[in-house]
Amino acid sequence: MKILVIEDEIKLAEYLRKGLTEEGFVVDVANNGVDGLHLAVEGKYDVIVLDRMLPGIDGLGVLAALRQSRQTPVLMLTALSRVEDRVSGLQSGADDYLVKPFAF
Repeated sequence: MKILVIEDEIKLAEYLRKGLTEEGFVVDVANNGVDGLHLAVEGKYDVIVLDRMLPGIDGLGVLAALRQSRQTPVLMLTALSRVEDRVSGLQSGADDYLVKPFAF
């Protein structure tokens, strides 16, 4: 299974890459919305882990652009934890929403 992690916190992105790789997944990482969207549209991924607050294009912008051409499952991973944040993320096309911090 191939996973794309779009996360601007370098340590967290590497933590996710390491943990997922140890579980047998192939993982690519982008550290901003522009690069993440490019990889998401040009590559073939089984799932995308998408931070909501990204430089360049925010997570909702990446998701909106992605949904124009792909239906890849997306897990939003964010520090925004209000109910309104979760609802807007899911209404924007995310398949699930995980709030930071989380247990791997």
